Amino acid sequence: MENKQRHNGHSVSRLSAHIVWVTKYRFKVLEGDVKIRCRTLIKQICDSEDVSILSGVVSTDHAHLHIEYPPKKSISDIVKRLKGRTSRRIQEEFPHIGKKYWGRHFWAIGFGGLEYWKYYR
Repeated sequence: MENKQRHNGHSVSRLSAHIVWVTKYRFKVLEGDVKIRCRTLIKQICDSEDVSILSGVVSTDHAHLHIEYPPKKSISDIVKRLKGRTSRRIQEEFPHIGKKYWGRHFWAIGFGGLEYWKYYR
């Protein structure tokens, strides 16, 4: 991991978080094309939100990311966008997934694994 800090007009920061979120009921649905599409969506969302992915894995029943993000973003907002957008797009593009989850909830409620949060001045 490189020691790159974010600079703006009045501050220098480096915020990172390790986040993990699981599919509802821990169903192992992130396989094949669904897994590839989920990875692609996560990368696109992080790019659009100015979030850097330091490392990450999409397993069969969970997503695991180590990210760096700007101070103007909250970790809960980042997770909300990741879970919401991926859930909606995956269920639209893969109808068999939507049938497995009633109530249109693809990811389990909450997120865990928030291990560290660093801020350097």
